[in-house]
Amino acid sequence: MKKVICHHCGEIIDFSEKIFRNDTCPSCGSDLYCCLNCAEFSPSQSNQCREPLAERVSVKDRRNFCEYFFPSANAVSGNSRAKADAARAKLEELFSKKK
Repeated sequence: MKKVICHHCGEIIDFSEKIFRNDTCPSCGSDLYCCLNCAEFSPSQSNQCREPLAERVSVKDRRNFCEYFFPSANAVSGNSRAKADAARAKLEELFSKKK
């Protein structure tokens, strides 16, 4: 059995075969067959992908038709989302204060 981490919520998902284009996270409903869940995803690379022959995908968190998709157990997880949400909450608190 293989595992993938949902890029949106951080849920660890077990699957026995492969991830298909229409598969979604059972926890949050986000697309699983996307760049952010791919082992080839790398923010520092050209097109944010290690595969030089891959076509450019502009929306990294949505399903696509990339033939080089391979699920990653080290995908960008909900931890980065939680940090962003915490930072946003602090900013909202800061700017909502009345003088």
